[in-house]
Amino acid sequence: MSKPPKASRAAADHSEADKVLFGRSLFDDPSARALSRVGVVDVGSNSVRMVVFDGAARSPAYFYNEKIMCGLGKGLAETNRLHPEGRKRALTALKRFALLAKGMGIENLTVVATAAAREAEDGPEFQAQVLAQTGLKIWVVDGDEEARLSAQGVLLGWPDAKGVVCDIGGNSMELARIGDGKVGRRATSALGPFRLQQVQGGAKARAAHIDRLLKDLQAKVQSQGERIYLVGGSWRVIARLDMERRNYPLTVLHEYRMMPDNLLDTLDWIESADLASLRAGTGTSAERMELVPLACEVLRALIVMLKPSEIDVSAYGIREGLLYEVMPERLRQRDPLIEAARVSEQTAARIPGTGKRLFEFLLPLFPNADDHRLRLMKAACLLHDTTWRAHPDYRAEACFDNATRANLGGLDHPGRVFLGLALLHRYKNSRAGSRLEPLFRLLTDAQIQEAEVLGKAMRFGAMFAGGDPAQAGHLVWTPTSRVLELHLTRDGVDLYGEVAQARFSSLAQAMRAEIHVVDPQ
Repeated sequence: MSKPPKASRAAADHSEADKVLFGRSLFDDPSARALSRVGVVDVGSNSVRMVVFDGAARSPAYFYNEKIMCGLGKGLAETNRLHPEGRKRALTALKRFALLAKGMGIENLTVVATAAAREAEDGPEFQAQVLAQTGLKIWVVDGDEEARLSAQGVLLGWPDAKGVVCDIGGNSMELARIGDGKVGRRATSALGPFRLQQVQGGAKARAAHIDRLLKDLQAKVQSQGERIYLVGGSWRVIARLDMERRNYPLTVLHEYRMMPDNLLDTLDWIESADLASLRAGTGTSAERMELVPLACEVLRALIVMLKPSEIDVSAYGIREGLLYEVMPERLRQRDPLIEAARVSEQTAARIPGTGKRLFEFLLPLFPNADDHRLRLMKAACLLHDTTWRAHPDYRAEACFDNATRANLGGLDHPGRVFLGLALLHRYKNSRAGSRLEPLFRLLTDAQIQEAEVLGKAMRFGAMFAGGDPAQAGHLVWTPTSRVLELHLTRDGVDLYGEVAQARFSSLAQAMRAEIHVVDPQ
């Protein structure tokens, strides 16, 4: 079995200048903010997926993402060999991915394989065949490494994550504790749906089997009712069905949050539903939907045994964990949301750098904002001018869509809608009658009001001065008397024209404030 060189295991190891993962360094410059294209292929028991990352190193964008449902590990428990048809499909997929990577200018494609390749007796033979026909070397990770890398993938998008990561594949399921930016206890099991298909004796025997393996996992990981982070395609399908049952307005799976009792209701609903109808309604593949009932059985037992406070979905897993593995500690400490917004500003804004100055100009309007709200404000300011190329009639909604549906780490669903609504008001005074209204219910009335104020403040500040609004004046907000003052500089007097006045009045109206404009003495 091919084993990768041991990558860094302790936080101290990340102080090294360079990291080499699976034979090469992903970060030529450990302090670099930008990430050149990096290709990763995950050869799993059920699917083979290629992802190409680009953009912000701390919050990489998905430049390319393709998945083939190969079923490489189907029947493994019975035959101890890779599925013949799955092996053929996986090889075909890897040939394609090797050529795609070459066309994208990716010199080395990192290929990692998990349970099926490490457990099958013909796994080494498959690796040799792939190397001979594609030039790709497959690194096979053991269950402990798989658990650790998946958990690090969660940390890439969720820096403050604390609880237990549960990663389900076709032939295995891993648990790993995370907290304080580190991965702790971890364990692996044969709880993948392909394995459960081979358990004899029907539902009752499967339930006993699942219960026995979960007790072993719990003994090793020792969960204490914390939050569970779900990683894996079967979990994502269940979460998507939960959205369907609840008529949830935002279908972004990353950071989708579910309460245990509600999720148990969804599992009951799936059990009694017609799977073909569910598949058609959610666009799930037949191969994936076939495994969902067994995954539901595992998830139900997991909830009953671990008694989590909350169940959250992570779209990030082992592929993202490969990137996190080689990040220097100083890069890990950066906020993924702010990093992604900064790169977006650098590549798409008309005058990069104005976002920070706009944020500083608007700070006096939010004297009581906590750190969570301040980071959303900063992200909004960095993104405020990144959709200027869109048609003016659709610019506001384009801003909203970009914020709510973009691949952004460190951003929960209410945060997405808050950011989107603020950017909508950056280009439009009114949100009434918008097709986006159903999403607003993820916010409280106070949050909607604050997003409107932020958006209208950006709308004013962004055009008050071309590069730095502070050159034209500064704001003073007195909440007790509800007076909003604009202190103009000499240049600001000329910049404060009719359009600026109208936008300042609109901001004051949203704040329910009285305006006081102070000319320079």
